[in-house]
Amino acid sequence: MRLVCASANPDKVAEIQELLRGVAELLPRPISVGDIVEDADTLLGNARLKARAICVATGLPAVADDTGLEVDALGGAPGVHAARYAGASATYADNRSKLLAALRDVDTAQRTARFRTVALVAYPDGSERFAEGVCEGVISDRERGSRGFGYDSVFVPLDGDGRTFAEMSVDDKHALGHRGRAFRALAAAVRAN
Repeated sequence: MRLVCASANPDKVAEIQELLRGVAELLPRPISVGDIVEDADTLLGNARLKARAICVATGLPAVADDTGLEVDALGGAPGVHAARYAGASATYADNRSKLLAALRDVDTAQRTARFRTVALVAYPDGSERFAEGVCEGVISDRERGSRGFGYDSVFVPLDGDGRTFAEMSVDDKHALGHRGRAFRALAAAVRAN
């Protein structure tokens, strides 16, 4: 199966390519497709907007995902706005700094959070398949590790051994992480189709 990747984020594309290895050949997003406005209020809605736009532009099945970070002490924020938490043109570092500042006076036991990813394949006939992956964890009090991207250096998965995602190998992160869980479930749904 060939899928066009809707993401323009090179970090996400690399992860998706790794996660779909052996299931689908991932084709790059066409350069001719401009920015896709992600204005849905849910992860599923944003994944659908991206996948559908690329599917329509190429006439091929397209895959997209959207991820949110839900921090309990912040009432679920940044949630669906995780990539833009510190502003529209915020960097990964800006988002992490804002998050750590917001949790500065929050006790470790109250820093619970979860990553949630929705992965979706849109087909030219209008049908779709999607899956969700969730990883429970806590937000560390400081950045640790140099791998990964986004909030990886401040997120410690509960199923892990105390390391942040940024301290883990790619394989360890995929085994425990939200995106790995979502794409494994999506791969099973696509195979069953």
